[in-house]
Amino acid sequence: MTVGVPAEKVDSAVDTKLREAQKSVRLNGFRPGKVPMREVKRRFGDAVRNEVLADVMRESFIEAVEQESLQPAGMPGFEATKNEAGQDLEFVATFEVYPDVELAPLDSVEVEKPVAEISDADVEQMIETLREQRSEYEAVERAAQTGDRVNIDFKGLKDGEAFEGGSAEGQNLELGSGQMIPGFEDGIVGMKPGEEKDIEVTFPEDYQSEELKGQAVVFQIKVNSVEAKQLPEVDAEFMKAFGVEDGDLEQFKAEVRKNMERELKNAVSGKVKEQVMDGLAQAHDFDLPEALVKQEIDRMRQQMMQQFGGGQQFDASMLPEELFREQAQRSARLGLVVRAILEKHEIKPDADRVKARVEEIASQYEQPEELVNWVYSNPQQLQQIEGAVLEDQVVDFVLESAKVEEKSMSYQDAVKPRDQQG
Repeated sequence: MTVGVPAEKVDSAVDTKLREAQKSVRLNGFRPGKVPMREVKRRFGDAVRNEVLADVMRESFIEAVEQESLQPAGMPGFEATKNEAGQDLEFVATFEVYPDVELAPLDSVEVEKPVAEISDADVEQMIETLREQRSEYEAVERAAQTGDRVNIDFKGLKDGEAFEGGSAEGQNLELGSGQMIPGFEDGIVGMKPGEEKDIEVTFPEDYQSEELKGQAVVFQIKVNSVEAKQLPEVDAEFMKAFGVEDGDLEQFKAEVRKNMERELKNAVSGKVKEQVMDGLAQAHDFDLPEALVKQEIDRMRQQMMQQFGGGQQFDASMLPEELFREQAQRSARLGLVVRAILEKHEIKPDADRVKARVEEIASQYEQPEELVNWVYSNPQQLQQIEGAVLEDQVVDFVLESAKVEEKSMSYQDAVKPRDQQG
């Protein structure tokens, strides 16, 4: 976009700034505030004009895009093509715009919706899982069994020579956890505290170390101790840890089932939403503004740094763009498609759903009413929740036209991530 600005607007702004500067400029041989204007212009004129140009071009650009009803994506680049005192300024603004998104038919979206019931056996299995999570280990003098925790020293030898990363002392290992390469943990089963043994194993073909892929090695192992897993009893003390104060077993099971139902609902909702978004992304193909993609890449970089605890000493820009580009493109595309659906069908945040979402979040805190009041008095937090609710409303809107097929499955399969389902 080429933009013209009258000379008077630029020159007037330059003169104003120079007069302001004249009042505070200090130069040898002149009293404060008495430096001649010609000297101020000679010394500071170019710098002041450049400063004014930056402001004028930015303001004129905003006026121009509003006049032309354009939607810039990202920051523009400016280049002054005519820039002489006393003459009209002319500059070129280079920028990307949001594309016009033509919505595809929503009946092209296909969704497989999990349908599952929570059986009594599922509840019992969940209780066993809770017991496992609160298990403790006790030292035993018998031979190690699968499920035991052993403390071991080991040294790996390849062709009789120790190899890097193949040795450790005092390492705890749960037998059957699959933490070590195939054959390693099985070789320890049956060993007693104080026993030493050599085991022969072969590294997998897909092992990360090129030198060890598919290689046969020997591990010299010493078992220092064996500990058996002790599961807690489902008694009053155990139930109290989960909010059941009176130790009533049926109430405890009801509470477990309630939590499982919430988990199932969230899992099904998440899988359906993921499929809807996949369908929308596949159904729409248009050029993306690179500025939007870069914004998404920067957001994902920062998110990864937070997840891995990156501090100020680590620069997020060191993470390569290509690591995030494909996901960033998908996210940017979906953002534009969702916005187009919201605008075309005039979908606004449902106040009742927003309130329900706020209350659901607040219910996890000791004083939920205080959190509810805080969210509604904090526009930024409220806007985030409204955005999440709007996404859910878009999903519901798409589902009205999408091809939805229900698929019965077990509770365990229904709550698994999609990429882990059989």
